[in-house]
Amino acid sequence: MHIDCAICEERFDLRSLEKKRAGGKRNHCPDCAEETAVPYLAVKSANGKMSDLTILAFESAEDREKYKKAWRAVTGHNKGKSCHLSKSMPAMSGMKFRKVGENRANANHKGKL
Repeated sequence: MHIDCAICEERFDLRSLEKKRAGGKRNHCPDCAEETAVPYLAVKSANGKMSDLTILAFESAEDREKYKKAWRAVTGHNKGKSCHLSKSMPAMSGMKFRKVGENRANANHKGKL
């Protein structure tokens, strides 16, 4: 299925591997999609048997990576059952993002209120 790009007006295959890798809006060719795609990041917190999930959209890939690194350090992510937090608190300021979605877990653990 070929359509015209809304940005550069070039014809491209919507189902091509290049378009799938680039992501972005449906009506943007792979080249334009890479330039306009929003870097998303989903983060979770453990609450009993379930987890809260928050999806964030960043203004830049650099802010996304900085946030991801800091989040992993302060949450003990990938530390196993020991769940040790970082000894230093990374800076979490100056990153530009917005909340896109959120799923809150049921905090009721084993039927207790």
